[in-house]
Amino acid sequence: MPHGHVLAMHLRRAYLTMHRRFQNHFDGFGVTADQFVLLTLLAEVEGVAQKDLVARSFSDPNTLRAMLVLLENKGLVLRRPHETDGRARLVFLTPKGRKLQQELWRSAAPLHQLLLDGVPAGGVEALQQQLARVAEVMAQTKTRRRPTAGRQS
Repeated sequence: MPHGHVLAMHLRRAYLTMHRRFQNHFDGFGVTADQFVLLTLLAEVEGVAQKDLVARSFSDPNTLRAMLVLLENKGLVLRRPHETDGRARLVFLTPKGRKLQQELWRSAAPLHQLLLDGVPAGGVEALQQQLARVAEVMAQTKTRRRPTAGRQS
């Protein structure tokens, strides 16, 4: 089996296992793990443009918008038009959203610690750099697409 495939499967396993664990935890709060990520990003900066949230959350615009609509319907976020860019929207945490985010953050501390426990002592920064490098390389590399069956050139 090619080494690249093995690495991809290990990354997939690690991510999906972590995501499922966090999802199971946040189910009890009525939010998803991905919604927790958005709430936490919004807690870091007041009034973030949706397009910036897309970049910071590594989500696609349609998925992010759908999550924001759900969070807005729950009274956790507020979206307003940008003051100077008519096409852009700024997103804010409501007081209810800020309170929930803080509760979620505290409740997730044991899971964050468990994640850190899975990395050798002193290796967190190196792992973060390696994962960032993998993401950069994969984002820049274009693979050749094979023609679909039956399609003639």
